[in-house]
Amino acid sequence: MTAELQSPRGAAGRPDTRLAQLILTLFGLYARAEHNWLSVASVVRLMADLEVEGQAVRSSISRLKRRGVLRSERHAGAAGYALADPALKMLAEGDVRIFERVRAVADDGWLVVVYSVPESEREKRHELRSSLTRLGFGTAAPGVWVAPGNVASETRLTLERRGLSAYVDIFTGDHFAYGDLRSKVRTWWDLDELTELYADFLQRHRPLLERASASGTTPVEAFRMYVPMLTEWRRLPYRDPGLPLSLLPPGWNGVTAGALFDELNTALSAPAREHALAVIHGKG
Repeated sequence: MTAELQSPRGAAGRPDTRLAQLILTLFGLYARAEHNWLSVASVVRLMADLEVEGQAVRSSISRLKRRGVLRSERHAGAAGYALADPALKMLAEGDVRIFERVRAVADDGWLVVVYSVPESEREKRHELRSSLTRLGFGTAAPGVWVAPGNVASETRLTLERRGLSAYVDIFTGDHFAYGDLRSKVRTWWDLDELTELYADFLQRHRPLLERASASGTTPVEAFRMYVPMLTEWRRLPYRDPGLPLSLLPPGWNGVTAGALFDELNTALSAPAREHALAVIHGKG
């Protein structure tokens, strides 16, 4: 297994979870443009390019099917899988966060969510907390979550779509008093942990850009670099609340990491796609 496939510091889950994330990246990148379907054979072949054994791939796909992320379909007699509707919606939401990353400014103000969930609906409380975390909210107090005001529309639509709006009240406004707001955001979000995650991303992936810039890469080399890099990156925009830069440490490395991702995406995405489509269409 290449260094790019080793679980990065702070990555969620066991090796099988990491494998599932790689497979989801493949489907997000390439299945949606192929009528939302990939054959089992093409997924196994592409994952072999990432030095993952076929049996492990098939087992992980089966688990994703049981979780309702993938559904099995046959096309022209070939076995394959498509993304289930909830996964398609999740990936569409993720595209904006991953590839656009709109940062708030001071004039956006703040969004506050207050929720109350009965103990008998404990699973809804977990789903609500997970949804707010994915939207970039931090915890100001028990049951009180805060985020930059520019995610107001996304928050409302997400909670409505997931059937969670009955449990929450949403407020918008400014921080009026008291205390230093820059100090407070460090208690609402774990910026130290986020800084470490960005530092890890920079350390691991700067050499990829140097390799791509120095001599260029073949399509298969680009694929081997791009898919693991994107898999690691795509969790970071969900950890980052997109706070105004005026509230972040000077020279914050999240900006540098975002610039590196953009450069890697520009350098590697097209040749990686060329290789993936060649395999998917039986030409690679």
